[in-house]
Order: sequence, then structure tokens, then C-alpha cells
Amino acid sequence: MYDFAADIADCARAIETALERQLVPGRLSGPGPAADRLVNAMRHGSLDGGKRLRPLLVRQAAAIFNVPSHQALMAGMAVEMVHCYSLIHDDLPAMDNDDLRRGRPTVHKAFDDATAILAGDALLTHAFGLLADPETHADAAVRIRLVAELVAGSGAGGMAGGQMRDIEGEKGGFSGDEISTMQAMKTGALIRASVRLGAILGGADARALSVLTAYAEAAGRAFQLADDILDVTATAEAMGKATGKDAALGKQTLVAQLGLDGARERLKQTVNEALGCLRTFGPKADGLRATARYFASRES
Repeated sequence: MYDFAADIADCARAIETALERQLVPGRLSGPGPAADRLVNAMRHGSLDGGKRLRPLLVRQAAAIFNVPSHQALMAGMAVEMVHCYSLIHDDLPAMDNDDLRRGRPTVHKAFDDATAILAGDALLTHAFGLLADPETHADAAVRIRLVAELVAGSGAGGMAGGQMRDIEGEKGGFSGDEISTMQAMKTGALIRASVRLGAILGGADARALSVLTAYAEAAGRAFQLADDILDVTATAEAMGKATGKDAALGKQTLVAQLGLDGARERLKQTVNEALGCLRTFGPKADGLRATARYFASRES
């Protein structure tokens, strides 16, 4: 029987170990030697924390197609490096101006703004190097698809573009479905990419990829909605970062639109939507099912 607690813990350990080995001067150098301060900042922003949920999604989607674990680990590590880069940059004074991340000083506080910017830049860059590595997949055509997928999830039409829309919304407000569009890009696009990376690694056909994409988009909406609810209900100690910032900034969220009870009901509906997408895969998708449920029940 599938054990979610064991799966998420094992994935987090595997990613932590892989990042620990990857983020060292010897692996990051070329043509010149990697600067120690830069590597230390990359490690500070990547190691010792986080649930590694995006690599978990890569792993769980890949498991449906019996992908070797080391291939899923490589792709998962790439996604996590992109995620960590985004957190480092989000925490900067010019963005969210946060002093704490995972219960400890953010990278710009532990180092300085310029080093934090460069640490994020380097994590993003080396993530694509991992996907281009033959160790991730022997077929160069598959590796190109993986790179293109992560570009889509993290670029101007994905995570970075969603962050821009969020900034614009803070200044001018959102109308209609703009909140949902922003969240689907800022948060959902990388979750979507994570699931699709696992499927592409496994050689999923067009129909399977489409169904898994629908799951991922619903799961991404659930994750963001749960995050907005936690910003209202959780303590800073539980979250390891400041809470209550959305209300303080007057940010428009679905919680603000729907109210707390309405948001919780929407979250339940969204999780059920995600689960409904997985019927065709049977028990092989139990991991993805458990993660969608976890998104709704998490407390940090």
C-alpha cells in the first residue's frame, strides 16, 4: 500500500543529498572556478529545508511510467533549483522584502542583495544544465523537451510572468479572472511543469500527458489557494516566514474575494477536480492523489 509520509520524506532526503553533492565548486566551475561566496549563497538558499514538493511531483508522475529513480531525481533537482532561485529573488527588498525563509535569514540578509541576485541567477542557469545532462535521459530529443518544458513553466508565460502580474495587481488591482490567471502562472506553472517533466521522462503519449496536465493545473490551484488560506490562519512560526502580508498589503486574493469559508469550499472542490483526472491510471497514480490531498490539508 502506498505510504505518502514515507514517500515525501524519502524524496526530501534524496533531493537534499543530491543538492548537497551538486552545489559544490567542483561541479559548478567551468571555464573559470566558481566563487566560494556565490556557492555558499546558493547552498544557503537551497539546503536544509523545504518539503521538496515539486521534485515529489516529478517523481510521482514518473513512477506511473516506471522511470528509473535517478532520472526522476535529476529532473526533480532541476525543478527544485528553479524554485529555490525564485524564493531567493522573491525575498529581495525590491520584491517581497522578507527577512525570514524556512525559519532562518533569507539569502540577502545572510549575505547581501547583489550576492542573492547572483545566487538565484546561478541556480536557474545550472538547473537547465542538469536537464541537458545525458544522465537525465539518454535521448537528446527527450532532454530538449525537458528543457523546453521547464522554460515554459518558469519564464515570461509562467512563473516569472506571474510574478510580474502580481506586482502589477498590487498597484492597479485585479479584475475578473486576473487573480486566477496570475496564480496559475506564478505558482501553478512550475507545479504543472513538474508533473509534465515526469510524464515526458516516461514517454507519456499525448492523451496521458493531457490528463496529467489537467491534474497538475488543478493541483496548482489547490496549492495556491491553501497558501492564501494559511497566510490568514497560520502563525509565522508554523510557516517559517511572515504571514498576514496579503491583508497588510491590501492584496486581492481568492480568500479576500470568497471569504475564508468560501475559499475552503473552493479548495475542496479543486482537489476533487484534480483527483478526478487520475482515474485512468489506477493505483500507479496513488502518489499524485496523496499529494493533491496533502496540498489541501497542509499546515505550513
